[in-house]
Amino acid sequence: MQPDSSATAAAAAAAPPPWRGNKRLIFAAVAAALVLLLAAAIALAWPSSPSKPAKKARRAAAVASAASAANAPAVAAAAQPASVATDGAATPSGTAASPASAPPPAATATAPAAAAAPAPIAAAMPAAAEKAAMEEAAMDRLQRRLGEVLGVAVTADAARPGELRVHTRAGAPHPGGPASGPAPLASLAGRAWSYSGVTGPRAWARLDPAYSACASGREQSPIDLRGGVAAKLAPVNFDYRPGRFELREAGHTVQLDAPPGNAIELDGARYELQQLHFHRPSEERIDGRQFEMDVHLVHRDAAGRLAVVAVLLQRGAAQPVLDAVWQQLAGGAGDEMPPQAALDPRQLLPQDRRYYSYLGSLTTPPCTEGVRWLVLQQPLTVSAAQIDAFAQRYSPNARPLQPPAGRVIRQSM
Repeated sequence: MQPDSSATAAAAAAAPPPWRGNKRLIFAAVAAALVLLLAAAIALAWPSSPSKPAKKARRAAAVASAASAANAPAVAAAAQPASVATDGAATPSGTAASPASAPPPAATATAPAAAAAPAPIAAAMPAAAEKAAMEEAAMDRLQRRLGEVLGVAVTADAARPGELRVHTRAGAPHPGGPASGPAPLASLAGRAWSYSGVTGPRAWARLDPAYSACASGREQSPIDLRGGVAAKLAPVNFDYRPGRFELREAGHTVQLDAPPGNAIELDGARYELQQLHFHRPSEERIDGRQFEMDVHLVHRDAAGRLAVVAVLLQRGAAQPVLDAVWQQLAGGAGDEMPPQAALDPRQLLPQDRRYYSYLGSLTTPPCTEGVRWLVLQQPLTVSAAQIDAFAQRYSPNARPLQPPAGRVIRQSM
């Protein structure tokens, strides 16, 4: 049966022309492009402040949201030509749609959207670069300020971004004594530490894992020697003799490395003298009293156990043995050929050799515990001029008092 030609003509006249639907799509695409261009212009013209990252993030989110909303009509327009072509095929089955009914390509509408989308990212890139430059400048200022305050060299660690490395004036081991083993004193070199500021006693345990005992140890030194239990302690046999001691300026104090042959004997064990060094003010206190200075004589036995004899120094008459040491101080830290001084360590001992005894630790990193402390009860005298000479060369170098933690303090009768 043939279709009625008049009916077909009437239906074709009643149907809306295909270009009307296409016109709506073109308008939507143009509107989307205008919205994107406006959003990009706002993002470029709106200044970003590196000091207010929250505002910058909100602006970027707003621009991205506008771009997503504006891009939706363009995506719909790109997906609609097939359905429009199908709707426009009002011809009988088997008849192809005419070229006049095909919609215009939507690529021209989506091209502006693709060009405008990267605008927020491009606007954020200068702000990120400026922020990185400001952070780098802040690290430079911190590096310079640390060097001024600590009086040492401070450098950036390239292997660890954001970290600074502090170099001690000595660049050498600490003067607190040897580790609890046969290792020499020079093996104690580790991360830089000091007696104040960011590398002071409160921070020692954080500077190096090897220093953890400085915070976690239960028998740390020094302590205030109060309530000593009177006991019949074995006398200390000081087997000291004159010799040439090597002077080492260790950064925080002057250290004298002992020649072989000096030792103490206590309870059947022999402890060889390793070195002696000075603190100002004294680290030990007796019933709350702190002295002007002290000298620590560090000993070690064959098994690596440590025994430290502490001699307190109070203001009074000059001590001749100190004059010889002060005059021979090294001109710079870490000299390869340290000077030597003729010294008789017996001159650093008082006539009364009674002592306080307790178990403690080294008073400098790594704060090794298990140290046998022998604090002589009678102090020696040191003149004001000798104290001032030491103070002019070294800052205060006494570790703060540590908790006694219930330790028994024995006192010679």
